[in-house]
Amino acid sequence: MSALNDMTQSIVHRGPDDGGQWYDHESGIALGHRRLSILDLSPAGHQPMLSSGGRYVIVFNGEIYNYLDIRKELESVMSVDWSGHSDTEVILAAFEAWGIEHSVKRFIGMFAIALWDREERCLHLIRDRVGEKPLYYGWVENTFLFGSELKALRAHPAWSDDINHDALALFLRHNYIPTPYSIYTGIKKLIPGTILTIHPGKDITGYVPDPQTYWSLKEIVIQGMKNPYIGDEKNAVEQLDSLLRNSVRQQMVSDVPLGAFLSGGVDSSTVVALMQVQSNRPVRTFTIGFHEAEYNEAEHARAVATHLHTDHTDLYVTPRDAIDVIPKLPSLYDEPFSDASQIPTYLVSQLTRHHVTVSLSGDAGDELFGGYNRYFLSKSLWNRIGWMPRALRSAVAAGCTALSPASWNTIAAVLPAKVRLRNMGDKLHKLADIIAVKSPEEMYRHFVSHWKEPRSVVSGAREPTTLLTDPSIWPELPDFTQRMMYLDTLTYLPDDILVKIDRAAMGVSLETRVPFLDHRLIEFAWRLPLSYKIHNGEGKWLLRQVLYKYVPKKLIERPKMGFGIPIDNWLRGPLRDWASELLDEKRLREEGFFNPEPIRIKWQEHLSGSRNWQYLLWDVLMFQSWLENNR
Repeated sequence: MSALNDMTQSIVHRGPDDGGQWYDHESGIALGHRRLSILDLSPAGHQPMLSSGGRYVIVFNGEIYNYLDIRKELESVMSVDWSGHSDTEVILAAFEAWGIEHSVKRFIGMFAIALWDREERCLHLIRDRVGEKPLYYGWVENTFLFGSELKALRAHPAWSDDINHDALALFLRHNYIPTPYSIYTGIKKLIPGTILTIHPGKDITGYVPDPQTYWSLKEIVIQGMKNPYIGDEKNAVEQLDSLLRNSVRQQMVSDVPLGAFLSGGVDSSTVVALMQVQSNRPVRTFTIGFHEAEYNEAEHARAVATHLHTDHTDLYVTPRDAIDVIPKLPSLYDEPFSDASQIPTYLVSQLTRHHVTVSLSGDAGDELFGGYNRYFLSKSLWNRIGWMPRALRSAVAAGCTALSPASWNTIAAVLPAKVRLRNMGDKLHKLADIIAVKSPEEMYRHFVSHWKEPRSVVSGAREPTTLLTDPSIWPELPDFTQRMMYLDTLTYLPDDILVKIDRAAMGVSLETRVPFLDHRLIEFAWRLPLSYKIHNGEGKWLLRQVLYKYVPKKLIERPKMGFGIPIDNWLRGPLRDWASELLDEKRLREEGFFNPEPIRIKWQEHLSGSRNWQYLLWDVLMFQSWLENNR
């Protein structure tokens, strides 16, 4: 079938080593797969794969880290004639022995699975607990399509581009499109921790049932509050060390070369330290460096690598190297995505892939152990302003915006140097937005929003309900900081952080693994008291105590940098002509997605230097670039 071949070829970067197709013409089912060979490099790992009993056919993206334990358990209760030693074969045997939901609950790993049940004549789509691996689905005319990336769906001959203006409004707010929405009308992302079952011969064309949950972060949080950790700090450190060691050890299993990203921060240093202590050879570690000191972590990473005796590689890149990535972004990210750290993430993935095929990452430590600045800033700000009547706060906010940013900057210029603020007008206007919020939850939403009123920018849009705007689905949590950490784990982590690393890495055929996302570790983290995470004003306290067993504190303690690049300056310099063309008022009006006026105002303010609108402008530019590439 040429359509299936076109679909699989469109994602060959995700699986350059092998490909396969399977058809059931009677049922109208076709499954295609591209393979990045990690475990069992022989033909015995080829997909699509049939179960030994012949009932199931699977295509599977990801890794099941405890597959050897499951394999042994299956061998103890039944006779299994294994063809190879891949985790895919173990998945199928588990499904035949224990059923689908029971098996999935036993899996420790990252996965997007499509499973055709030849007996029940139904298709199951299954996504891992937190959303490491992507899975899109939806009806296109009379055909139900699914795939790891939207480009696979777009390759089908029945595809038509119908851009969802409501999803575009969400994109301008968050710099990503939240699950379950996608940029296209009628196409969704499968919610993490769920199973979607389709009966092609029974279900009405166009009908998609609700996914069924097999793992719920909300339930994990509720149980964590009911059964809190009762050990002392020393025992908590030892238990966290043990859980992390086990997770890292399982994720180091590979039949191809393996390494790790290393920034020199708490999270990646912990992962690398636990890799090295369990390895009989130097672990390969990789860092991207920048010549601009305020963006460069390479020196810190090298210091940690030297202490741990890893086989370290760093590469210093120029602004030109980073800017040259920008034309690749629309294809890499497949739908609009505008976290600008996508650029260094791609560069470090590209560097790493020259040496290894699998890389471990330190992502998710911030969400689980309280590392983001907003966890401190939001609560501190609310404690300072929450006592004031809202009318008073609104009056203060109005005073901050009574003068233009340029006027405030003029006033700042005559102030004594010790109290003078750079871009004082810009800072006061941003402060005004925060002061006027109604509640801590609204303050949090402010911090995670770029465009505060995206409906005024996107033509004909309304913002649909998301996990951030529906309090009825939040668990009862006693502390505002815990609520932020919960919401970040449900939204920002899977839809920004994990999307960023998956697309950047798979774009160069590199598999990434995230030890912090072992669900047993997540469940332990939510039993811990908040004081074990944020302690005396310091985030990730318990995690730091584990790290300090392996790396001296002096190599780690420094302000959090993030993984950024100077987009604000580039837009006024080397990217100015590119941006001006994409933000042209006539072009925006003719394309019909944006109201040009607020965009043009922010562009002019940014160019003048009176305001820094880099994030809001980057949102629009990434959509415009994506649109140009995909229409």
